[in-house]
Amino acid sequence: MSQGRKRIVIVGAGIVGIATAALLVEQGHAVTVIDRTGVAAETSKGNAAALAFSDIMPLASPKILFKAPKWLLDPLGPLSIRPSYLPSLTPWLWQFWKASLPGRYEASIATQTSLMRLAEAEMMALVDRAGIAGMVRHDGSLELYESDAEFNAARNGWQRREKAGIAFEHVRGSRMDELQPGLSPRFVAGTFVPGWKTVSEPQSFALALWQHAERHGAMFDKAEVRSLERYEEGPSVRLADGTRREADRVVICAGAWSKRLIDPHTRLRIPLDTERGYNTTLPPGAFDLKRQLIFGNHGFVITPLETGLRVGGAVELGGLDLPPNYARSKSMLDKAATFLPGLKTSDGVEWMGFRPSMPDSLPVIGALPEDPSVLLAFGNGHLGLTQSAAMGRLIADLVAGTKPSIDIAACRPDRF
Repeated sequence: MSQGRKRIVIVGAGIVGIATAALLVEQGHAVTVIDRTGVAAETSKGNAAALAFSDIMPLASPKILFKAPKWLLDPLGPLSIRPSYLPSLTPWLWQFWKASLPGRYEASIATQTSLMRLAEAEMMALVDRAGIAGMVRHDGSLELYESDAEFNAARNGWQRREKAGIAFEHVRGSRMDELQPGLSPRFVAGTFVPGWKTVSEPQSFALALWQHAERHGAMFDKAEVRSLERYEEGPSVRLADGTRREADRVVICAGAWSKRLIDPHTRLRIPLDTERGYNTTLPPGAFDLKRQLIFGNHGFVITPLETGLRVGGAVELGGLDLPPNYARSKSMLDKAATFLPGLKTSDGVEWMGFRPSMPDSLPVIGALPEDPSVLLAFGNGHLGLTQSAAMGRLIADLVAGTKPSIDIAACRPDRF
């Protein structure tokens, strides 16, 4: 193997693992991606399809501390916690409260802004190199408000985006109707973000990026990784069948499952937990949707896909093991029918995915303290698709031993 070319094992074939593989093989590294199910076969299969580069506001915020108690009283609302899971979640909630304090909140916005700028540049460049620009829609998004009070409450967030150079347009009346005909009259105002993008269908898009990585030499191994191991010659992963895969670098991109893999390997306790997201995908023709609609006060979106129309979002903090509660999907679909009179809600397919969530809304990027040959790249919450190419670029920087493209101190694994 030539000097500088490294053997890299990536654990996890979700969108972050795929983008990371693509960036690394483009630099000439020998990359193998290992996943127990397949390429983009789990959480990256059913997301809301958004490239949400303007979404720089963290969930942990002073405002959320006031809204959360009301939301938590509604088991089907935008934010819920399974009561049986609350004891396990307490350490995460403590860190979430600390991340909501003004100083930490400001630092999170600054880092998220830098990360999103990198994400947009890297993703659009990767899309061009992969030859899949036609899979990205440039229709923008429309966030909707049911009252002037709700609209005014959102103004601070838009002012923060304006300072970050993000373009938007507050709309009412005929302009709102032009952007999305057929809305319920309950909506008094909206905000149009022209730079917001969506992909034609999340799994198809992820598979197209994987094909680009494969053309450059990336390999896929369908197997379950049971543990990390370290030998004199370098790191390796032990598979369920007892075999071992050796590498010069191991990159953990296993999303919400990453903590289970690294916990036995480190004294560090990373407060990773799971935002369980629900959606229903309706058949083509369910409604003439012009662009992604965002219902921020209800915590969900509606997205036009080439395969139909996807209604989903919200946050349920319930870990990896509890059974799904598809009443959440039905609740969002019922609301969507109220918000879009004429929406055909029959023959939908329900789905649940596990978003890897950090208390401060920032991902984990960096080396495992006990072993710098093991790199961590997970915890993007509901922004995995959006930030995937940025994660890949930053991991590629770390593998190359060069200065990261942005300051990632706020994302270091030991920040808590």
